[in-house]
Amino acid sequence: MGLFQKKLHADVKLAPLYTIGGQQTLLLVGLGNPGDSYKGTRHNAGFDCLDAFVAGHEEFGQWVTKKDLTCTLTSGLFGSVKVICIKPITFMNNSGKAVHSVQAFYKIPNAKTIVIHDELALPFGQIRTSIGGSSAGHNGIKSLIAHCGEDFGRVRIGIDNAQKPTGDTKDFVLKSFNSTEKSHINALLRETESILIESIFQHKLTADTRSFILD
Repeated sequence: MGLFQKKLHADVKLAPLYTIGGQQTLLLVGLGNPGDSYKGTRHNAGFDCLDAFVAGHEEFGQWVTKKDLTCTLTSGLFGSVKVICIKPITFMNNSGKAVHSVQAFYKIPNAKTIVIHDELALPFGQIRTSIGGSSAGHNGIKSLIAHCGEDFGRVRIGIDNAQKPTGDTKDFVLKSFNSTEKSHINALLRETESILIESIFQHKLTADTRSFILD
């Protein structure tokens, strides 16, 4: 058995995220904070997962900074689906500005937007997908909801562990993964990539139907 075990809830119907009719566009958003000092931190899990996804597929070109859209951007064609990947160059709590700008420029609705982000409500070793919902205190998601509405797809990367404080979690999320967690990062990135590929080629993101559990 691998590091993560996929559990599917048979009683939940699959909900199409988007349909294919000619060329369609899908927006993938990684959340994090820009700058070297934030690299490898728990709060940058969204950046790390999207970086790994782009690096693993030759369909994508180089990342390009789009100052007018306040993000770095790359895109690639997967069959009839154009996939645009962005990382906001704002700090986390202003992420919604970049996402809204890109959505408006490329005319991409929330139904074709998937956001990858860290999630304190889930233990490290779990990844869950959902569509819509509250911010659960995540400042990046809070900003997206304020700028774009709440009905976008989400790939939620669990970062909770036994050392998480019960009070202010700012320092916790801005610290690097511990040594045990780091030993599992590659498996985490592979599982996230699998979710994104399925979302592209199966034309759907399932809501709360899968969980990858640390053995």
